[in-house]
Amino acid sequence: QVRLVESGGGLVQPGGSLRLSCEALGSIFSNVVAWYRQVPGKERELVASIITGGSTNYEDSVKGRFTISRDDAKNIVYLQMNSLKPEDTAVYYCNANLQSGRFYIGNYWGQGTQVTVSS
Repeated sequence: QVRLVESGGGLVQPGGSLRLSCEALGSIFSNVVAWYRQVPGKERELVASIITGGSTNYEDSVKGRFTISRDDAKNIVYLQMNSLKPEDTAVYYCNANLQSGRFYIGNYWGQGTQVTVSS
């Protein structure tokens, strides 16, 4: 079954760190993989993205604190989150274009993982 599985969310104090993981099962990552987040009542927003080759892009509020990386040998993308703030609290979603062999099979979302930053 083709799907994205996220892990690594949880409760952390302000200033703390978490590392989120997104694993592609039944497929491999294609060109773009991204992390989004969403809080109740607001639209889902792009947090960070990475393309094949390693070029990255970050939302302004997380620049210098979050780092996205990918391990294509393991089909995993990571989001290292440091210096966390209460306003980072959200459900974080992985989004990726996936392929099987050389064939593109679609754009997928993970199930989401809750990140709560609170003292």
